[in-house]
Amino acid sequence: MLDLWDDPAMAAGVHSRSINAENPLGAPGSAAMTASALGPGRKGSAYRPLPAGETLTLAEIDGPGVIRHIWVTVPDRTTAGPFVLRDLVLRMFWDDEPSPSVEVPLGDFFCNGFGTRALVTSIPIVVAPTGGMNCYFAMPFRRSARIELHSDHPGDVDAVFYQIDYTVGDLIDEHAPYFHAQWRRSNASTAIGEDHVIIDGIRIDDDATGTSAGRGRYLGTYIALTSLQRYWWGEGEVKFFIDDDDQYPTQCSTGLEDYAGGAWAFQDELRNDPPPEVITFSAPYCGYPFTSATDRTNASPFATAAAPMHGLYRWHIPDPIYFRSSLRVTVQQIGAWDHGLFERVDDLASTAYWYQSEPHADFPALGDRAARTPR
Repeated sequence: MLDLWDDPAMAAGVHSRSINAENPLGAPGSAAMTASALGPGRKGSAYRPLPAGETLTLAEIDGPGVIRHIWVTVPDRTTAGPFVLRDLVLRMFWDDEPSPSVEVPLGDFFCNGFGTRALVTSIPIVVAPTGGMNCYFAMPFRRSARIELHSDHPGDVDAVFYQIDYTVGDLIDEHAPYFHAQWRRSNASTAIGEDHVIIDGIRIDDDATGTSAGRGRYLGTYIALTSLQRYWWGEGEVKFFIDDDDQYPTQCSTGLEDYAGGAWAFQDELRNDPPPEVITFSAPYCGYPFTSATDRTNASPFATAAAPMHGLYRWHIPDPIYFRSSLRVTVQQIGAWDHGLFERVDDLASTAYWYQSEPHADFPALGDRAARTPR
């Protein structure tokens, strides 16, 4: 249990700060100043609008410091379309770097893929009723931090509510790694037998870190899988190619639902008749919080089902995956039916979370709104 009374962050010179629409600079003694119809300092600026095609800077902070908590909520649809959570892109930059260390659609960052809300109750990510998205990953920075929210949504998002809780004055070790997150999608674009790449290109340069070996830690994975073929979709193994691994990885799971902490297809029983019940769950370090074959967008009057959607996560917090020079993470696309295993091609969108020493390699192109639109 954490000894809150002996927290090293309580050291002299460390100060608590918070940024939101009521105090956009996080300045001391400057929150809740805006007047409303109720009078001075009475909830006068609770949110900020995000026009179509624009970028909203949520926070610009001088370091050293640590971001401790992020809370965001937005409408999940507008009159211009239903997929706000996939159309908005969250980006984070550390120490004036030119390219972001975090670049993920807003919903997927908070384990809400498919542009659809889902309740999540885990240690680092919590999505509470209704659409209150929270992140508790610690994000250290030395000189500066900038957090942006960009909109590719075709209409204006009238209200972005947000809060960034952080400390400044922290003693950040010169070799402390930085937080990163990256989104990738294989939208039926892989060949039969080809694995989906969750993360690749992580390389740590010894000269850049000034150490005998780089420092990195993989934190976890969120996967939003849309099933495009019949039968069970989750036999694929998640593989971790660590440092000098080549053809075969050092670590792997025994199936995708196993990796997410579940078993036996998340069903109450393996059976054909009556149809089994698929059970969702959300736990501190693993979960399967969302499954649906129903179109919830209300964007069409036609009675058509949606392709089956499955959202799952796994956090490597008590079971860390450390790497010193490089990391590659993939997941196989393998299914099963009464006659055995078979190769599949599905629509997989993944978010990888990790710490690494800077500089980081350039991310692959995120893709425009059309390339991110859920099925």
